[in-house]
Amino acid sequence: MSIWNDSNPNEAIPTIEPRWTPITAQSTLPPPPPAPPVNPVPRHEEPRRPRRRGLVVVGLALVSAISALGGAAIGVVLTREDSSSVTTGTLVTVPTADGEEVSEATTKIGRIAAAVAPSVVTLSATTNGQFGEGESVGTGVIINSNGEILTNAHVVEGATTVQVRLMNETEPRRGTVLASDAMNDLALVKIQATGLTAAVFADSTKVRLGDPVVAIGYALNLDGGPSVTSGIVSALERTITTDSGALDGLIQTDAAISSGNSGGPLVNDKAQVVGINTAVARGDTGTAANNIGFSISSEEVQRVLATLRDQANGVERQQGYLGVGLTDRTDGGQGAVIASVEDASPAAKAGIEEGDVVVAINGRPIAGRTGMIAVVRDAQPGDTITVKVERDGKTVTVEATLVARDTTND
Repeated sequence: MSIWNDSNPNEAIPTIEPRWTPITAQSTLPPPPPAPPVNPVPRHEEPRRPRRRGLVVVGLALVSAISALGGAAIGVVLTREDSSSVTTGTLVTVPTADGEEVSEATTKIGRIAAAVAPSVVTLSATTNGQFGEGESVGTGVIINSNGEILTNAHVVEGATTVQVRLMNETEPRRGTVLASDAMNDLALVKIQATGLTAAVFADSTKVRLGDPVVAIGYALNLDGGPSVTSGIVSALERTITTDSGALDGLIQTDAAISSGNSGGPLVNDKAQVVGINTAVARGDTGTAANNIGFSISSEEVQRVLATLRDQANGVERQQGYLGVGLTDRTDGGQGAVIASVEDASPAAKAGIEEGDVVVAINGRPIAGRTGMIAVVRDAQPGDTITVKVERDGKTVTVEATLVARDTTND
């Protein structure tokens, strides 16, 4: 049984494999096999990708976190800085040739891709990590016409240089990482440019199970433009663990997400971004996983973007601290079990006790330990949270005022 203490949110958290594509000798496609003597059918071999652990971070991997978020309506998410670049919401349409038969579904996905692709970029970062110098590749989304780009933090983690290439351009542009939040797996990158096409962000709170979605990104760093895959919204409000902590408020999709897709958009049938692709689940010897990808919802993106802008302006990001140790339930129920309470902590002052099962915070259901970690971490010092717990068969509600977590020992 693992116990998490919010004095160190990285402690005892299971990890997930990143979804970006490290550029190594192993990540290139293997040479083709010798040709058979008569009219061979070409074989295609999967490129080998390095694994970290568990989920793949798409730029992350549950895919990078785990491999994860604009316009007329950056509406609920972002605001445009140049009104001349505001998207009208009309999808790009191309008349079909006489006699050409194209399915309605294919045509619509093509229109969505054509509308969003100009706002999607590929990023390559030279990194310097614990294993020496390397390179990672991911995807980014243009969020305003003046060169700001949103991507996954794991794509630019440890980057010494960042190169950004726009659609239909052959030469990369130098990018600067303005701010990065590893725990929420988002980063803000800037290039020197104006007049860019910004993506349109939707209100992700309007997303529903079964909604059609399209994922766009530079999968596997293949030559040419971005790859496009389609699927549906498989689940909402997912929480996963990564190397850097926990990601919550995620949209789960069965649209194919691959290494290199990290930081790319998940869009609805109106060509509006509902999430930033961040991770995919991969099976192992003990489990099976197929078509399970995760995107950071535009609602979460809006919240994190505000802290990234503060960070870029020199404002230090502080995290909430409750003062508890947590463990998971083992009886099949939902909620996070309080394993310990620190003396004189906000939790102790609020009357939270060891053995309590936290089932909701601020009215938001807590399914397990990971979800509670994310909620407390994302709150600000000074925030008062309402904690609903189950204790000895009774429901108890308390209020706790968070303090700042001490990061000096992290």
